[in-house]
Amino acid sequence: MRLKISQFLLSVAIASALMLGACSTQQVASNSTSSPTSAATSNASEATTKTTTEATPVSQSTNESVPGFANLPRLEGKATVVLTVKGSPITIEVDGTNAPITAGNFVDLVQRGVYNGLAFHRVERGTPEQPQPFVVQGGDPQSKDPNFPVDQLGTGSYIDPKTGNARYIPLEIKPKGSNTPIYNQTFDATAQPVVLPHKQGAVAMARSQQPDSASSQFYFALADIGFLDGKYAVFGNVTQGFDVVNKIQQGDRIDSAKVTQGAENLKTPAQ
Repeated sequence: MRLKISQFLLSVAIASALMLGACSTQQVASNSTSSPTSAATSNASEATTKTTTEATPVSQSTNESVPGFANLPRLEGKATVVLTVKGSPITIEVDGTNAPITAGNFVDLVQRGVYNGLAFHRVERGTPEQPQPFVVQGGDPQSKDPNFPVDQLGTGSYIDPKTGNARYIPLEIKPKGSNTPIYNQTFDATAQPVVLPHKQGAVAMARSQQPDSASSQFYFALADIGFLDGKYAVFGNVTQGFDVVNKIQQGDRIDSAKVTQGAENLKTPAQ
């Protein structure tokens, strides 16, 4: 019983520690391994590059299918993204069928060149006390500046150059048997299993304590960490190059991120 209780408490602590992704206007999480703490709201902006493939505008009727998020890109179908880290490729299948807004946000940021040059600021492969690997996390736009304080990484969000404001996306998790995802709230995935679970190689969005605070930071699951199901949004899976993920060290940078298939499935809000 003691072992079960300690494992449960550890799972809760780890789940809380993952809340260090997108900063929100109400609360920004730190990148420590303890519970999140307040930090200064980031005002970092990210320069964007022209996309090589034009995204198809989202129709008004499609936008209305997810109330309140009409200005967000979405992925209608699947896409393939290749991240290159230290010269080696990591292939990700991005699932817009089951996580259209989360996947659309990621693919859109890839197309904009946001991830090029960003660092992985958090790598947790386990300790002697708790040997199970956990996550590799990156995508903080502030990490592009090599002089930015390392202890403040994990607080940044993507700043939309058109509005000057951070772009946040809703928590989006699809339960099995449902036609649509659940938005804006966590739920008990032990009672309601999810379509996209935290299996080894899963790719998901980091966020702060606010459910709708994910922006650009993402993480790779280094092991099956199902206790995060129903709490964080998985949007893809590593199909090739997991050995590369396993070699990532804190401070390693993304050489490039490119959409190699499915770019036509990205739909952007009508201008």
